[in-house]
Amino acid sequence: MSAKIIDGKKISEFFRAEYKERVERLARYDARPGLAVIIVGADPASEVYVRNKGKACESIGMHSEIHALPAETTQTELIAWVEKLNAMPAIHGVLVQLPLPAHIDDRAVIEAIHPDKDVDGFHCANMGALVIDESPFPPCTPYGVMKMLAFENIPIEGKHVVIVGRSNIVGKPQAMLMLKAGATVTVCHSKTQDLAKFTRDADILVAAVGRANMVRADMVKPGAVVIDVGINRLADGKLCGDVDFVSVSAVASHITPVPGGVGPMTITMLLGNTLRAAERKTQLQMLPTGTAFA
Repeated sequence: MSAKIIDGKKISEFFRAEYKERVERLARYDARPGLAVIIVGADPASEVYVRNKGKACESIGMHSEIHALPAETTQTELIAWVEKLNAMPAIHGVLVQLPLPAHIDDRAVIEAIHPDKDVDGFHCANMGALVIDESPFPPCTPYGVMKMLAFENIPIEGKHVVIVGRSNIVGKPQAMLMLKAGATVTVCHSKTQDLAKFTRDADILVAAVGRANMVRADMVKPGAVVIDVGINRLADGKLCGDVDFVSVSAVASHITPVPGGVGPMTITMLLGNTLRAAERKTQLQMLPTGTAFA
């Protein structure tokens, strides 16, 4: 068997074309979506991610701002920046690039972002809404995975989904989205004993632990769909995922590559969440005074 490659770049282009049309429609109401990203310090990987987010915004006509703060910025100063952006009408999405310097509490900063502008979907209000299937802003990476599966017409309902990784960024919200789609979900992690016993039972396997080539062919059920969320840099500078792509491709029915798989979808879903925030705000502003809006 030779797995079909799920091309994240191609799927991203499809969604970005739709988003561009919606951005142009909002622009006619003088409501062009705006995303503001704050980066603290000079982490090279984070700088690349932030630049890519800015370019992605520009490619569909969205307004974007990047606020680069020095590494010695205090938590109080950073939260003040967040509150300033919360109050700006032209900014619909606020994102603080992680990781932050060790002296700053990530959770305190995330909670300072207004839930209506939390386009990363990490605020407690939005994470809680995700549990009851009502979040307007699902976290971007797991949301991108769901969109990829839908684009490829891969059924989820009734399937056994095994997620390797329990982070707040991917593992936990991925489980919630899969449950909403009707899957039976197993979440594995560093304390799971005999991991292969679980992964071999997966119809859909999502690897999101950040360990290079951890998932091997003998850990995958023939015909399974394998989604590789991991991105790791090897000693020679090359990127690879959490899945041994070559060996697993011979067993799986579908597989995502690294790079070019889930990564492009993460940024695209960020655009989609920011666009949705702008649309929600515009609809609210256009309603007569006293009208309820859901």
